Amino acid sequence: MAKKPTPWNGQLGLFEEPWLREAPTGRAVLVFDLETQKSFEEAGGRHATRQLGMSVGVVYSFADDAFHVFYETEVDKLIALLTTAELVVGFNLLSFDYEVLRGYRDFGPDPPTLDIMVDLQQKLSFRPKLDSVVQATLGAGKSADGLAALRWFKEGRLDLIAQYCKEDVRLTKELYLFGKRHHHVLVSRASGQPIKVEVDW
Repeated sequence: MAKKPTPWNGQLGLFEEPWLREAPTGRAVLVFDLETQKSFEEAGGRHATRQLGMSVGVVYSFADDAFHVFYETEVDKLIALLTTAELVVGFNLLSFDYEVLRGYRDFGPDPPTLDIMVDLQQKLSFRPKLDSVVQATLGAGKSADGLAALRWFKEGRLDLIAQYCKEDVRLTKELYLFGKRHHHVLVSRASGQPIKVEVDW
């Protein structure tokens, strides 16, 4: 049973095992995020995730220490990369990003996945936003939001979407590494100190 999250006391804990603190350098571990072409309202409601369409997908690979940008015409290449990964890391992948991709084709079972949002939701009993976790844990905020990405798609500014999505992937990567090294992350709340949530990534 997961330990109950507690308010953060300002102390950073470290793993006792040094190897657990290391990044999976050179391994087929990916950090992934995508942006969509449509909002839920435009697609027909919350049940219509597969109709949202992908505008841009970004993957960071620990295998080559590089970011890779995929556009809609390259969605098959993106799916092939994800489904052959050792591990895919992201925030809300299971019920959102993967479902958007399944709007193009069914790719079978989910690849091995660390969905940070789902992991934290199970411990907190609510769904934290990425911004609330990276703000508290890393002291850094998101550069824009999904509404801006939708507007940029209508304007044909895929370059701005790619830049924004890449920044989200970078933040998610740093959040993953922080949790891996320190065995916890922090989640901000409306009042009081951030909540310290123990993780085992």
